[in-house]
Amino acid sequence: MALLALGINHKTAPVEVRERVAFAPESLAEALHEACRRVRLSEVAILSTCNRTELYCTTGLEGTRALLEWLGDYHDLDVEELQRCSYAYWGEDAVRHMMRVASGLDSLVLGEPQILGQLKSAYSISQTEGLANVELGRLFRATFSVAKDVRTQTAIGQNPVSVAYAAVSLAQHIFADMSSSRALLIGAGETIELVARHLKRAGVQQITVANRTLSRALAVAEEFDGRAIELSQIPDELPQTDILIASTASQLPILGKGAVEVALKKRKHRPIFMVDIAVPRDIEPQVGELDDVYLYTVDDLREVIEENQRERQSAALEAEGIIEAGALEFMRQLRELGAVDTLTQLRNQAHQLAQQELEKSLRQLRNGKDAEEVLKRLANGLTNKLLHQPTVQLRRASSEGRSDLLQLAQELYQLNDSDPVG
Repeated sequence: MALLALGINHKTAPVEVRERVAFAPESLAEALHEACRRVRLSEVAILSTCNRTELYCTTGLEGTRALLEWLGDYHDLDVEELQRCSYAYWGEDAVRHMMRVASGLDSLVLGEPQILGQLKSAYSISQTEGLANVELGRLFRATFSVAKDVRTQTAIGQNPVSVAYAAVSLAQHIFADMSSSRALLIGAGETIELVARHLKRAGVQQITVANRTLSRALAVAEEFDGRAIELSQIPDELPQTDILIASTASQLPILGKGAVEVALKKRKHRPIFMVDIAVPRDIEPQVGELDDVYLYTVDDLREVIEENQRERQSAALEAEGIIEAGALEFMRQLRELGAVDTLTQLRNQAHQLAQQELEKSLRQLRNGKDAEEVLKRLANGLTNKLLHQPTVQLRRASSEGRSDLLQLAQELYQLNDSDPVG
């Protein structure tokens, strides 16, 4: 059994595939248990974001194929297609990969901070379901510690670069005066909050937040002196909207081509800038076919993002060093833990042998045997019993030419030491 990180991300698959393997937050707990039953896992966690879906678990080498088959059945996807656009990391490579993900080094936006919160959420759900309590739990805690060191010891997160920032930057290229633009934000999660913050800094004065839960929309809108509406009110809001940015967890599109066409007629075909950050997408792709709509997805933001990433490259090199040290330290601790069971068994066996010899000696003393003679017999008997099995195995190893075991015994017992008992 070994640690496995299996996934699909923005580097290996287009948004059309990524959105089909995404997990809705409300279905994650059920999916975790289903994966355990199907692949016979004791521990598993699922990270699902707009740019990646990853599964972390401990399993055997056959686990990769079994997990892909389960993922394909769960999302009704061809397993061969998943195989082509997936990646798998084992053992130390899995540890290193997870730490890079948590630190934002594997993100579309280098060093973006949101992924750490998303990983913590994935861990929390898995832990609540009792599926991340041993090895996986240790890995998550070590990963969070390394990510914190990366944040505090490097400049990886100093510049405000994210998908949200890139979306607003693109809007600034289209609208010369952001202060006169009206923005409609669909969703009320962390990404939308970040979008609203960047819009405010860019000079946008009128922000409307639409969400399925009005109270959540109100909470976000109030922070930025904006308005809150329900999703059903979006068609009424569209004619007054210049900038629309969507990021929800909906499994179906929220905005269709028909509603946008109606809004464009009322706007007398003044253009609308739209960014769909969500996976699965919130805006029907056909909306992009309209002449007066500039529609971008997360994949379209890549060029904007790459320009801003260059400022973080030197910090990323420092971060890689911290991650490498963290991965090596975690594996060292894991190997130490691997010896605990063996050491416990060895101590228990030695204790039982010592107890047997002690009881024999006490009986002899009660029968009037000479104390000095009893102690000598105790020492000899205990030595013979403790060394009996090692002696048998070393003789066998010698007869079979197993010099490696003989050398190991010399190292364990320090037989080449000039003062082995001192």
